[in-house]
Amino acid sequence: MAATLYGIPNCDTVKKARAWLAAQGVDYAFHDFKKGGVPADRLDAWLHAAGWERLLNRQGTTWRKLDAQEQLRSGNEAGARALMLAQPSVIKRPVVEWPDGAVTVGFEPAAWQARTAAGS
Repeated sequence: MAATLYGIPNCDTVKKARAWLAAQGVDYAFHDFKKGGVPADRLDAWLHAAGWERLLNRQGTTWRKLDAQEQLRSGNEAGARALMLAQPSVIKRPVVEWPDGAVTVGFEPAAWQARTAAGS
């Protein structure tokens, strides 16, 4: 079973992550948020595994463009989930579902190296 990397193809971090996986010879599938949306069932699994605070990217352009009311409404798991489904660009990227069932958020080469070296 291959890993699945979720993100947006023009995101610099996603580009780095995809290049890293390819260079390491890691088999993975790519799910484009722009074309395929955010699968609600997968989002629920990510929220459970990583927490809404980790998934919600408050540093990006999409977040900064939200008005204060929208930002306030996303101040809990239900509000953050609704925002992520409506505006996938607010999800911290990439989200990776590894073959062992683990979920990681963001690109951390050292952690990924340990994971792939262990055979995940």
